[in-house]
Amino acid sequence: MDRAEPPSAGRANSLFRIGKNRRGQWVVQDQDGLCGGLFVSRAEAVKFAMFENGNRPQAVIMVPGILELDMSRKPRGGGASSIQVPVARAA
Repeated sequence: MDRAEPPSAGRANSLFRIGKNRRGQWVVQDQDGLCGGLFVSRAEAVKFAMFENGNRPQAVIMVPGILELDMSRKPRGGGASSIQVPVARAA
């Protein structure tokens, strides 16, 4: 039985960029900057991008030069990805 997580909601239509950061790690990031990660090999980076985009090789772009992971963007409103999660606050 495959225990892999399902693809992120709404990512099947996204373009994914793959490249290396300044430290030589493989980086994957979608065009909206909402999904991505660091990987130890190019093969694992491509595998992740293909899984997240619905197995569409035309939606994976290899980036020449440096690609730094930036996960600081906020989701746009109106979709399943804009769900607000309450944060517990300590008094």
